[in-house]
Amino acid sequence: MATRKRARLTDAGIARLRPREREFTAWDSRVPGLGVRVRPNGGKSYVLIRTVGGRTRRNSLGATASKGVDEVRQECLTIQAGTGSEAPEATARKAPLFRDFVAGPWHEAHLSHCKPSTRRSVGYVLSARLLPAFGATELDRITATQVERWFDRYSRDAPGGANRAIDLLRQILNFGIACGHLVTNPARGVRRNPRTPLTRFLSRDEIRCLHEALDAASRQGPSQRQQADVIRLLMLTGCRKGEIVNLRWPEVDGAVLALADSKTGPRKVHLNPQARAVLDRQPRGPGPYVFPSPDSPGRPRSDTLGLWLRVRREAGIEDVRLHDLRHNYASHAVMNGVPVPVVSRLLGHRSERMTLRYVHLGDRDVRAAAERVGSAMAELMAGADA
Repeated sequence: MATRKRARLTDAGIARLRPREREFTAWDSRVPGLGVRVRPNGGKSYVLIRTVGGRTRRNSLGATASKGVDEVRQECLTIQAGTGSEAPEATARKAPLFRDFVAGPWHEAHLSHCKPSTRRSVGYVLSARLLPAFGATELDRITATQVERWFDRYSRDAPGGANRAIDLLRQILNFGIACGHLVTNPARGVRRNPRTPLTRFLSRDEIRCLHEALDAASRQGPSQRQQADVIRLLMLTGCRKGEIVNLRWPEVDGAVLALADSKTGPRKVHLNPQARAVLDRQPRGPGPYVFPSPDSPGRPRSDTLGLWLRVRREAGIEDVRLHDLRHNYASHAVMNGVPVPVVSRLLGHRSERMTLRYVHLGDRDVRAAAERVGSAMAELMAGADA
């Protein structure tokens, strides 16, 4: 989702552009709205974003292999000077409303190619946060003061959510610059809220207490039992909350979850016997979801697990977030001798570097490791003396 900074496009630079997992566009710094679209299959084509009659339109200008960038720049100037378009000066004075820009050119260039889960999460941030605050404002009328006040208000209640929203706003406005609608990004100087160190995982005693609290909750009715089993699966698989809440029966294949859509795309989750037992006891309803909504079997249950707040209090772990169960899974995997590359596969990470952020070790385990290394070094040193 990150926007490339504008740079002067050259034929050699275009030839060096390499495809990524998702389609992206490299924008030209000389002609506003001109870019090179690079598809995952390696195809490259020129594209021009322009304003016609107050509306933003996208023009495809052909494959990069068929013409050079200087020829395309001349073509762009001809299009912009034509009878069906507005002069660049007029375009700058008539920047589109934020909501129209997001729904039109930005959506087509960035959001339409994303996987469904990304579209859902971005759509929520847009509808709940960005559009109410900036939707009725023209792009070039959004000020840095306006952005800073909005960000400060949001940060009081949800600093992490505010960080995600400012990143998205900054990306949208950067694309607005690439399209020639504004000169500077008013969100550029806003500093993200500092991240809380991710160092929390559960001790053996805390896991036992949480297990007992979940058992007690399971005896209090179907809704509590369903939520308790969702939490158990998060503990036993290291999955993200959305991967379990939205799990469908067709994705359950014996000892494997074949997830059609996750944060990093389709992936497989290998189940241990304990996780399989949790799934085996789920009733099969008329809908496709393993954990359906009590009110509508054709929909997944809400991802708001109210039970979590109660059981963590009863277990004495009120500082633990639900996502920390994923960190807990990774940490205990490493402490039980599972190599980091394998843990990375278990969590569905693209890189081991991300996995290392999830792995935290207790003092007892670090001390034991230090003793093992010390013993090994002592044997080597004794051999050297002999």
